[in-house]
Amino acid sequence: MPTAFITGATAGIGAAFARRLASDGFDLVLLARDAERLERTAAELRAAYGVRAETLPADLSAEEGLAAAEERVRKDVDLLVNNAGFGNKGVFLDVPVSDELTMLRVHCEAVLRLTHAALPGMLARGRGGVVNVSSVAAFATRGTYGASKAWVVNFSQGVAADIRKRSRGRVRVMALCPGFVHTEFHDRAQMDMSDVPDFMWLDKDDVVAAALRDLRRGVQVSVPGAQYKAVVGLTRLLPRGLVSRLSSTRGRQYD
Repeated sequence: MPTAFITGATAGIGAAFARRLASDGFDLVLLARDAERLERTAAELRAAYGVRAETLPADLSAEEGLAAAEERVRKDVDLLVNNAGFGNKGVFLDVPVSDELTMLRVHCEAVLRLTHAALPGMLARGRGGVVNVSSVAAFATRGTYGASKAWVVNFSQGVAADIRKRSRGRVRVMALCPGFVHTEFHDRAQMDMSDVPDFMWLDKDDVVAAALRDLRRGVQVSVPGAQYKAVVGLTRLLPRGLVSRLSSTRGRQYD
């Protein structure tokens, strides 16, 4: 069976990836910080789908956790899903710089190092894929969060271009850019999402289905949902200053 390594695997989009890939016959390596919740998630997946579900409790903002993840990814991983991430409560200058640096380590350094660890084995085997979970915030103005997600998009496209000839299209790297999804993300950041209309919310299982479909097609930047494809298209046409004014506060009210 192929093996998928998923970070941030116990909730939200990461958990949806785990369920979908288990149902598709993948063995799993699941990474998250909460060891008890991680083992509970793995046990449920083993029971439901009859797959192997290995757990790796680790904090990707700590060198020890990141090194452990790198070591495991270098082994028999066919699909890497870099999903771990979070939002800070408050806008820049209202957030401690240590928290902003932690975000950059999880959103950027971990993505870079795990992608770097996974690709040599995939290229040697002649198959594999990396999904780096970004956000439509990458195309807007969202402070450190948006900047880190813009980095993920640019990085993923650059790596995909770098390996194109060597992989002959059999190893793919893709940035996944969902919009608003009902997960624990906003609650953890204590965001008030009441100003977001219902039609702008995506289902996490639909996001995963779109991501896997786009990865198979060789898409480098996947934007699930017609509404968000339109949003991203508009951000490329409108003046940057107007995009900044429209996007900087939407969905960023804090409790």
